[in-house]
Amino acid sequence: MLRPMDALRDTRREWAINRSRLVAAFLGISVLLTVLIYRFYSLQITQHDDFLTQSDRNRIRVEAIPPPRGQIVDRKGRVVAGNRPTFVVGVILERSGDSDALIETLAKRLSLTEFELEAFRERSSRRRPFEAVPLKLGLDDTALASVAVDLHQLPGVVVDAQLTRYYPYGHELGHVLGYVGRVSADDLTELDQARYQGTLHTGKVGLEKRYEPLLHGKPGFQHVETNAHGRVLRVLDRQSPEPGQDLSLYLDLDLQRAAVAALGDQRGAVVALDPLTGGVLAMVSNPGYDPNLFVEGISYADYAELRGSMDTPLLNRAVQGQYPPGSTIKPMLALGGLVEGYITPETAVSDPGWYQLPGDDRRYRDWTLRVRGSGHADKVDLRMAIAESCDTYYYELAHRMGIDTMAKLLAPFGLGQATGIDTTGEQRGILPSTEWKRSALGEAWFPGETISAGIGQGYMLATPLQLAQATLVIANRGQSFVPSLVHRVGGLTVGGTKRQSLSVADEHWQAILAGMIDVVHSPRGTAASIAEGIDYRIAGKTGTSQVISIAQDAVYDEDVISERNRNHGLFVAFAPAENPNIVVAVIAENGGGSSAAYPIARRVIDSWLVE
Repeated sequence: MLRPMDALRDTRREWAINRSRLVAAFLGISVLLTVLIYRFYSLQITQHDDFLTQSDRNRIRVEAIPPPRGQIVDRKGRVVAGNRPTFVVGVILERSGDSDALIETLAKRLSLTEFELEAFRERSSRRRPFEAVPLKLGLDDTALASVAVDLHQLPGVVVDAQLTRYYPYGHELGHVLGYVGRVSADDLTELDQARYQGTLHTGKVGLEKRYEPLLHGKPGFQHVETNAHGRVLRVLDRQSPEPGQDLSLYLDLDLQRAAVAALGDQRGAVVALDPLTGGVLAMVSNPGYDPNLFVEGISYADYAELRGSMDTPLLNRAVQGQYPPGSTIKPMLALGGLVEGYITPETAVSDPGWYQLPGDDRRYRDWTLRVRGSGHADKVDLRMAIAESCDTYYYELAHRMGIDTMAKLLAPFGLGQATGIDTTGEQRGILPSTEWKRSALGEAWFPGETISAGIGQGYMLATPLQLAQATLVIANRGQSFVPSLVHRVGGLTVGGTKRQSLSVADEHWQAILAGMIDVVHSPRGTAASIAEGIDYRIAGKTGTSQVISIAQDAVYDEDVISERNRNHGLFVAFAPAENPNIVVAVIAENGGGSSAAYPIARRVIDSWLVE
């Protein structure tokens, strides 16, 4: 007999409900399994290559390896611009988490300047994904330790060892070598970005800029495996960079340092050339600067001090300083007068100590009028005019020639045109003519201006390098070269390029040479004081150029003129006179006269020929 509850159950209905639930559950599980299997299939089969690539990108990255920069050595193989190891702190922003907080932490630890932070922001704006952006360059041991000790707590921070530029002789070679600086956004508009991957520096001025394509080399690459923090675990493969080429200079380090010592505190420049090749044996501009200041980024304060200095230490006076050449052009002008028949070696002019143009009341004074109250002699010939630097003789010669003939005769010596030296920033100087004045100033030329030009004053300007090259033409009796700092690049000779020769009769050369030797070795020569104790002969020419004009009847009194308004002193020379081994040009800026210049030249020549 059925119990009451059993009588109320509908077994058939319950079974139908349970069966529908089982079917629904089975179908649900089947759908979920199908989706899961499809997803596994998609991940492992269909999208395998894509995800593998993404994984490798997170785990493996390509790093550029900057090439070692080519070294610069002097003529004896001594390194004057080399490389030394240093450490660089960089940040991989994708792995840094809170990058602002990280940079703030590093700024405190590394004492970062605003300049360094600005450079970091600039680099960050043009970086590649997962590329380390340099933050601090040239770490010392203390700064390195402050980061390395907690590197595991600084996500995205990497420390790399690199080579950086170093100039062991500092300011003594600053203007010759120039310097490298950090690659800027402006630099990248001119440089091949692919070739400069990983490179932090590029040449900015001087030899470093002029020979940048050869000094730089080609970058290498490496695939590295990293962990989640961006730390390099291992190098998978590596393609080595191609180092830059070395430069071998004509310059002699010992002579360069001797020239620096000879100038001392005197503002000015010294250029010494090899007459056999045109190679630059020494080139000094004083005051100079230490190029090491610029390598890792010069501070605003240091740069402002250099830029704001009245002594303009950033100006390379040897190739950028433009000065009236004064009497240093007299041998060249005299040679032109001999060649064109305006004078002979025996031509003599009256010298009362002044000169007047026909029909003009103005008197153009000879320098002896102030010193002796008279001229050099009643009659002055060519040899005396060179030896004693007789202005009156050259006033007369200039008047005979006229400015356009003077310009034509001086041009073959390289005045008024760039020498073509292999550095940056060279100035052309000015070789005036009627056409030049009309074009540059829109004015006519006046006869009195020709008289001033006859003694290297007025509009005429020249760089110390131009004067050295012009003197080299006389030393070589017409043969000249394009001045060159670099002798060889790798095994290839690049210097010694000849310029067009100047064809002049031997007797004319002899007449000029005799006068230039008397400048030093005659008792009345304007540089006779440096002949004492000398066992070789120097052929030279003194020069004094005015900085300010002196009224016709006024007296030049150096004691009452401010130091920066005093005359410049110049001296050009070659030695030994009969078989030249060195050509020198010196400018003593505001030195008062040539007496400030020729002792410097004697010390430089002695260093080359005697010591």
